[in-house]
Amino acid sequence: MNLDKIYNECCLHTLKKMKDNSIDCVITSPPYNMNLRIRNGKYCSRQIVEEISTKYEEFADNLDLNFYNVFHSNVLSELLRVSDLVFYNIQIVTGSKKSVFKMIGDYADYLKDIVIWDKGHAEPSIGSGILNKRTELILIFSKKDSISRKFDNAQFKRGSLNDIWLIPKEKNQTEKHKALFPQKLVQTIIENFTKENDIIYDPFMGLGTTGIVAKSMNRRFIGSEISQNYVEIANKKIKEQTELPLFKKETFFPLELF
Repeated sequence: MNLDKIYNECCLHTLKKMKDNSIDCVITSPPYNMNLRIRNGKYCSRQIVEEISTKYEEFADNLDLNFYNVFHSNVLSELLRVSDLVFYNIQIVTGSKKSVFKMIGDYADYLKDIVIWDKGHAEPSIGSGILNKRTELILIFSKKDSISRKFDNAQFKRGSLNDIWLIPKEKNQTEKHKALFPQKLVQTIIENFTKENDIIYDPFMGLGTTGIVAKSMNRRFIGSEISQNYVEIANKKIKEQTELPLFKKETFFPLELF
């Protein structure tokens, strides 16, 4: 596999080319199936009921639940084949709820810990009687000694790290991609769980955030992305930004648990 490259294809195709244990860390945020809704007790597409939808190029984000379950299971199985450490960001919404808990159950033997990502403010719900969403989950999977919560290769900057991370969503969301991964979230994972020259893989690269941060922190990366336009935008952003100071040299303090 070529390093520092985004492959314009489904991640399952990229993963098939990878050797076992060839990736040091996976950092990703797959689609949440946001456009699958319930009407009259049945699942339906959000586009069908003419609501505002989450738009991704070449992906409707409204998969049949069974297909969504199988897809995530196949991806996670392959990720654990190529890497010992997987950070899998997911939000519990109508279209993903059953799949998230099924995935946690099916891969309980590999689930090392769970981080709560606190985005700082709640996103308004789409209807009355529904909890506003302020948090998302980062599921941490490992096939090495997952029964223990200790990360042997962790490099926690203050000696320890809390399991609630207060990181606001970035304000530069675009019409092309409304679910951008915050750079500071990727930075927190990379600086605490990897070392220089490690290889980072993102199977849902989107507009390139994981690649930008990895390069800026002296890591190598591989990405997969099905949208050719996203790949072109990501490559341009990586080229433009990796030579610029990406972050202020400040310490990040996750939110304390009470």
